[in-house]
Amino acid sequence: MSLEKHPLVRDWIGVSGGRVVVHTGKVDFGQRISTALARIAAEEFALSPEDVDVAEVRTGAAPDEGMTSGSNSVVQSGNAVRLAAATARAAVLARLAAEFDVPTDDLELADGFITHRGSNRKTALTEALAGIDPALAVDPGARLRPREEVGVPVSHPPRGMRAMVEGRYTYLHDLDVEGMLHARPVHPPHIAARLRGIDAAVIEKLEAGGVRVIRDGSFLAVAAPGEWAAIQAAGRLARACDWDCGPGLPEIDVAAALRDNPVERLPVIGGLPEPDAALPPAPDAPDLEAAFTRPYQMHGALGPSAAMASWDGGKLTIHTHSQGIYPLRESICESLDLPLDAVELVHVPGSGCYGHNGADDAAFEAALVACAMPGTPVLLKWTREDEHAFEPYATAMHVHVAARLDGRGDVAAYYAEASGDTHRGRPRAGPDRAGPARLLANRLRADPLPPYRAEPNMNREGGNHRNLTPGYAFPETRLVKRLVRDLPLRTSAMRCLGAVANVFALESVMDEAAAKAGADPFGYRRRYLTDPRDLAVLDRLEARLREIPDPAEGAGRGIAMARYKNQMARVALSVDLAVNDRAEIILQHAIIVADSGRIVDPDGIAAQLEGGFVQGASWALYEAVTWDRDAITSRDWDSYPVIRFDNIPPVETVLVDQPDCPSLGVGEASPGPAVAAIANAVHAATGLRLRRMPFTPEAVMEAALQADAD
Repeated sequence: MSLEKHPLVRDWIGVSGGRVVVHTGKVDFGQRISTALARIAAEEFALSPEDVDVAEVRTGAAPDEGMTSGSNSVVQSGNAVRLAAATARAAVLARLAAEFDVPTDDLELADGFITHRGSNRKTALTEALAGIDPALAVDPGARLRPREEVGVPVSHPPRGMRAMVEGRYTYLHDLDVEGMLHARPVHPPHIAARLRGIDAAVIEKLEAGGVRVIRDGSFLAVAAPGEWAAIQAAGRLARACDWDCGPGLPEIDVAAALRDNPVERLPVIGGLPEPDAALPPAPDAPDLEAAFTRPYQMHGALGPSAAMASWDGGKLTIHTHSQGIYPLRESICESLDLPLDAVELVHVPGSGCYGHNGADDAAFEAALVACAMPGTPVLLKWTREDEHAFEPYATAMHVHVAARLDGRGDVAAYYAEASGDTHRGRPRAGPDRAGPARLLANRLRADPLPPYRAEPNMNREGGNHRNLTPGYAFPETRLVKRLVRDLPLRTSAMRCLGAVANVFALESVMDEAAAKAGADPFGYRRRYLTDPRDLAVLDRLEARLREIPDPAEGAGRGIAMARYKNQMARVALSVDLAVNDRAEIILQHAIIVADSGRIVDPDGIAAQLEGGFVQGASWALYEAVTWDRDAITSRDWDSYPVIRFDNIPPVETVLVDQPDCPSLGVGEASPGPAVAAIANAVHAATGLRLRRMPFTPEAVMEAALQADAD
């Protein structure tokens, strides 16, 4: 996809200041993509990664690669950079061979120079690259340097790490330019509330003290010369507001709503929704049947969202930590009725998250404030309460599973129906102002837009049906996705989309089916695996577990496996845990075995997998958004707990290198198996099947009481 839109070598590879420069549209928010891309280019040019720069990602200069999402960065941008570098290498070698009048094979590329072995004539690589034809197209069949030439990847620290550790790194929140004002939004009590009025005397006092008050309908913000002054002003203004809260947020049982609300149902065949196919029925008299639920959960970025904007009357410049600067630019232009060339977005690292947190909303709010004050740069920051209460959440999900077993206990038929709201809340342009409608402030302005009404995601392995298709060769599968309407909270993309709930459901059922068949969980899964690489990660995990002690009495071990989107990295994962007398789940040890194709950045892969495990464990054990009719109530780390260091176990990561295969995305490969393995380990330790996240002590005790009643 990336190469189709940007087919020229110069779109991806350049030279600046005598150094090789990689261009990309994928942004680095802590997943080390800039480190990986630099290493890819370095491999093809026989350079050290330290000799390769990665250009700033800004609209109009970087290739438009849409969103940094879906574990696609190495697959899309990495593939484009590798092929562009290989094409460029072949072109400069051919040109210099003709110039030196020697065979290409007599030229050696090393240490930043191209040298003729026979005469010792040499040319700097960057000089040769600078002379490439600007119209040179990337050759999709370009010869890539094999692993035996490149060598085994070695560990390198991620780009910027030293500056981060030493406190010298500049994040978006640290920006400070001459004449800048600090801004804070004043959000309503909840997303449906509207501003009736403000005490005029408070506004007069604030403005007399040098504070600007910006109002557009129910969108409200303050701007002041100092950050503390802006914080104080926002608090004073909030207390002066009179809000019409209407009926408030619906206080409903979301699990019931996921079952009973208006819904669009689509059969899923081969990973794709098929609107013209008949809806499959659930199997009659299933031998296994269960429902698995996930609550609304938030991204929980450790730093609240922020953005800097300035408007000079003709051009709007926004510095943002958005993961999709080109789609966001389009939506902001449409919101403000500006042409595309009047708005520039520059990515600056900020509050990283895997998905869509408040970054896009903060960018648009900063733009609204800046447009009200031409010529004045504005740094707008959300508070912790803003982030927790107004970011778009991961949708709650309900997955109903039924399976029919044969006489051997094998799965003869597998039925799964996955329900949830949309995962596509990012501001993407579309009919009926779909992009602007997904920006929070556009719901509040004087000419408000109604909430975006999502259509079913029809992409392969998209939305609620991501990983709904089993990675096992069952004789019969019947799969349905359900887009549920009229749910209470705004939702969008979060790491893995529907894969977490679907893998949780499938791998729990596999464990239960194995127990019914009297088979061990490894052997049972092997019955349905046909891909040698799937089998290899499972075998490596089992072999490693044989080398370590079994869990102590009263503890349990669970396993799970998945291939993210059935096309990215493969992961097999084990968890050892115990459940104490207070029904708290204590994680003791985890092993992750992963095959992500050709390894480029081993430390980066390990960090992605281990971080994914930690986030999956946090979702499994702690996280749930809460609310009442008046507001979101989970507004801090006490009311929205996340996993703490005292429950993060040792995590061992085993990487299976496939040097002759394409590199595959790993960023979302481990959270789903982590949740499922924890659930299976709880069953091994206690005999309890937990099917509703999070697995809090209350949930464990409720399951124990239900088991006693049964």
